[in-house]
Amino acid sequence: MIKASEFVEAARKLGFEGYTGVPCSFLTPFINYVINDEKLTYISSANEGDALATAAGMVIGGKRAVVMMQNSGLGNAVSPITSLAYIFKIPVLIICTLRGDAEFKDEPQHELMGRITGKLLETMEVPWEFFPHDAGDILPVLAHADNYMRTEHRPYALVMRKGTVAPNALRNKVNTTIESEKLVFINTDIKNNISSRNQALKAIVRLTNPEETVIIATTGYTGRELFACFDRANHFYMVGSMGCASSLGLGLSLARPDLKVVVIDGDGAALMRMGNFATIGAYGGANFIHILLDNEVHDSTGAQSTVSAGVSFAKIAEACGYGAVFAGNDVALIDKLFATSTQNKPLFAHLKIRAGTLDNLPRPNLTATDVLRRLMNYINSSF
Repeated sequence: MIKASEFVEAARKLGFEGYTGVPCSFLTPFINYVINDEKLTYISSANEGDALATAAGMVIGGKRAVVMMQNSGLGNAVSPITSLAYIFKIPVLIICTLRGDAEFKDEPQHELMGRITGKLLETMEVPWEFFPHDAGDILPVLAHADNYMRTEHRPYALVMRKGTVAPNALRNKVNTTIESEKLVFINTDIKNNISSRNQALKAIVRLTNPEETVIIATTGYTGRELFACFDRANHFYMVGSMGCASSLGLGLSLARPDLKVVVIDGDGAALMRMGNFATIGAYGGANFIHILLDNEVHDSTGAQSTVSAGVSFAKIAEACGYGAVFAGNDVALIDKLFATSTQNKPLFAHLKIRAGTLDNLPRPNLTATDVLRRLMNYINSSF
């Protein structure tokens, strides 16, 4: 058994200062130690996939990161592991507990995942080894992980068994108090004046200074249309991991408070991972701007309806603690959004747009890794 301090301090020497995750009782001492240290960052995510995407955002911003989860939640992280961290080549250190370990009696819901955790990681091409049980093994294990991530730029996993880390008391409670500024603007323009996605994107690009702003566009037509019409080095086009644009943007905004991070989301994507609204409201700062373009359909797959017609994303964002919230169907709403500032809370806009996109819409002709490296070079960041 090791002390949490022994691992965390060794990891800190290698640059690991950002932590995200969803708790597991095996991880409790580890998480408590990180929370107690004010120089480390801990983000408590709504689910494991968001935790991984937030860690990936930190890494893009130049802050090495660890994502912690129970293996029963590993399935929630499959999409961002395989279609975000893998294809963009983003190295995050995964610490995954082994519930359902054959050597220990455990609850029945952990049995199957306990048997397949290693195989699942291997199927996703994530190399792994057991989390160190003895203090003398910490440096060699971290060296293996560090060498692989620096060489391959992909995730590496440590699987933690029961009783690996000695108890560590929690002293500092994470402050996640919601203190919304309650500034809400409701646009009541009539439905037939609804804007197009292209009009919204044009307004966003016009109102952002590329030297101090990163724009993250969600999966589907949003990223493709932004690339086709307004490609810039400060743009990041999500081509997978649907719903994770906002969690990725949160991680980047926390790692780089000197940058303004603008996430352009969609209704289908936001519905898929709505729990991240609460995480953004709790941890997001004034440099985070979240814009949701809502056409009430999954546009890129044939315009099948989402359920967003009955959802007030603006009220959800307000309730989750965003500092200023706007909603409506006039693209002028974007101007009002960017003219607003808060002291320390994120901004949100819910803009209704019409379905459809440009004729013969191309896909980005840059590879995913080219897009990321271009962005990181532009913001002077590195792994």
